[in-house]
Amino acid sequence: MSKYLITSQARLATRLSFFVAGFCMACCAPLFPFIKENVGADEKQFGLLLLYFGLGSIIAMPITGFLAAKQGSKSMVLLGGFGLIVFLPVLTIAESSVILGFSLFIFGASLGTIDVAMNIHGVEVETLEKRSLMSNFHAQFSIGGLIGAGLMTLLLFVGVSIAIAPFVGATVALLAMIFAASRLLNVSTSVETPFVFPRGIVLLLALLAAISFLVEGAVLDWGALLVIDRQLAGPQSAGIGYILFSAAMVIARLTGDRIVGIFGEFWVLISGGIITILGILVILVSTFPSLALIGFILIGLGSANLVPIFFSAAGRQTVMPASLAIASVTTTGYAGVLIGPAMMGFTADILSLSVAFWLLALIVVFIPLTAGLVAKK
Repeated sequence: MSKYLITSQARLATRLSFFVAGFCMACCAPLFPFIKENVGADEKQFGLLLLYFGLGSIIAMPITGFLAAKQGSKSMVLLGGFGLIVFLPVLTIAESSVILGFSLFIFGASLGTIDVAMNIHGVEVETLEKRSLMSNFHAQFSIGGLIGAGLMTLLLFVGVSIAIAPFVGATVALLAMIFAASRLLNVSTSVETPFVFPRGIVLLLALLAAISFLVEGAVLDWGALLVIDRQLAGPQSAGIGYILFSAAMVIARLTGDRIVGIFGEFWVLISGGIITILGILVILVSTFPSLALIGFILIGLGSANLVPIFFSAAGRQTVMPASLAIASVTTTGYAGVLIGPAMMGFTADILSLSVAFWLLALIVVFIPLTAGLVAKK
């Protein structure tokens, strides 16, 4: 088999892996109200149960990086992917808090495993092809998310039972993983690779990833509430901001690799950070709903290609094994998603939601300020 055919097949397998991760995660969103009802949990109890999901992800990520450093990423991609497929239906048939908590933990661990492993595999494919591919890979995650949430919503809307709908989603993901399995790279790495704690440039990349993920989490959790808080729209239409943000992010990531190839990582980080800040400011100072919605589009366009660049940089740095570096960046990024929006809520409670977003814009300034360090080859 020619080298071109091998790399093109591996590129396709990576895209499918990202798609499956985003698809399975998003399938959960429309199902959560039914899952909550199945176990008879109130909002506080269900919120505590969801912590098992995040805990599973956070624990699995560094372990995945360590194992991938020893045996390559292929087996970990498959382990995480098939774990998601098996436990997606299990979440909807759990009838006790104990079983649901365990299932959420394994589902989260599976997501954390495939998330780290597919990024490592993406860096391996980038290295073989000697060109930027990470933005397109991350676009597949976003596309999978939109399709997963849309499919579950459609199935439930037309009356498919809660017991059947997740099996349909799991079947879609299963077909994608089966197709990807034989096409994943079987990269052998040194079994002598030691575990090392993040240091040097990896610490910076981890921090920047946390900031970028925080932006996404803030728009998801607080964007609609900010629009309502500023009286830019009513509750019925405030969610359009996140839809526009997601669509803009998909478009930007599909074209991101070409943009990085033309302008380079340095200028993409500079412009991406500035556009993200501008989008936040537009929402904060706008008195017109249509202009505020443009702000959500700007945030999506600006932030879309930041995280893919951080993963690529983690893969090519030399201060620690690439797989461990990517695991560190992923874990810290997830911490930004899990902890960041909660901290914004705490700030909003003391001051205001607008002030919380002003502070978010200030934090994002750190990204263009450090662009030279990240883009340094």
